[in-house]
Amino acid sequence: MTLNKTLTNWYSVNKRDLPWRRTKNPYFIWLSEIILQQTKIEQGLPYYEAFVTNFPTIFSLADAKESEVLKLWQGLGYYSRARNLHATAKYVVSELDGVFPDNYKDLIKLKGIGDYTASAIASISFDEVCAVVDGNVYRAFSRYFGIDTPINSSQGQKEFKALAQKLIDKEDPAEFNQAIMEFGARQCKPKNPDCTVCPLQNGCVALQKNTITQLPVKKKSQKAAKKYFNFLVFVSSDKKTILQKREGKGIWQNLYQFPLIESKESMNYTTMTSYLNTHTLTKDALFTLSLYNEEPIVHKLSHQHLYTKFWILEIDTLPVEGVLIEKTKEYPVPVLVSNFMKSFNF
Repeated sequence: MTLNKTLTNWYSVNKRDLPWRRTKNPYFIWLSEIILQQTKIEQGLPYYEAFVTNFPTIFSLADAKESEVLKLWQGLGYYSRARNLHATAKYVVSELDGVFPDNYKDLIKLKGIGDYTASAIASISFDEVCAVVDGNVYRAFSRYFGIDTPINSSQGQKEFKALAQKLIDKEDPAEFNQAIMEFGARQCKPKNPDCTVCPLQNGCVALQKNTITQLPVKKKSQKAAKKYFNFLVFVSSDKKTILQKREGKGIWQNLYQFPLIESKESMNYTTMTSYLNTHTLTKDALFTLSLYNEEPIVHKLSHQHLYTKFWILEIDTLPVEGVLIEKTKEYPVPVLVSNFMKSFNF
């Protein structure tokens, strides 16, 4: 039996019943693929269902405010995905009359859509013979064929893409692509895969050479940078606080946060009090300062670790226009800030 036939047979028995597998509508396929980038299905499924409920068509997503999209995305991270999602919806509606391109070549031109997503939409929605290569595919193929080329190198990406394209079922590319992704997610798992029940065990090079734990190979990434964040949580006598929109590029673009002080090292009461004496919002104000968390909250992002403290400033009147504390839940905020709001009973 051929490799692709073995995989599709396995998939027919083991596939999970997921909403985006019951449709070929490119809008829903695109939505699911964007949400599931860097995200496990268990985490992404509720977000997918929320987006489909709130934005059942690409027209409703295009008509939404960006703040609404970001609020619905809150907690998923990598917020550029949400901004690109919204921008692409608006483009498809305004420039393409709401109709997705039906081929890889045009799909990949859309904002936020790379090789993997374009291949997934083209194959699943339009039966184009385009192989998908994601983390699951890298893992399954590197082990089965014994390939030790680093998967995060340009050479590795080309090598695995060419291999996947060679192996894809030309008669049913959609089924094959979904089968190999599901196989990597459920059978050829990153840790402790049960090789005794694997349908590919007889031909698996890694199993024969006992190199399952060593594959796939990944080049070491740069060490994450440390950053020190200090949020100023104003609480006025009329139950208001200050939220500011993050402008420009970078993490959390267009999300809201408390006024932020970035420091080169962890701040204590002395250094914070000294800083606040000259800060625009506090230099002429009377307030009571307290520290919510003595130990910094470590928030890990892909390239940086944020060591965060929340400083509470109780003040009679805010120095600028504020937001009613009871209304803060309506604003899209980073999950770090959202978690604080919940624990602080905002």
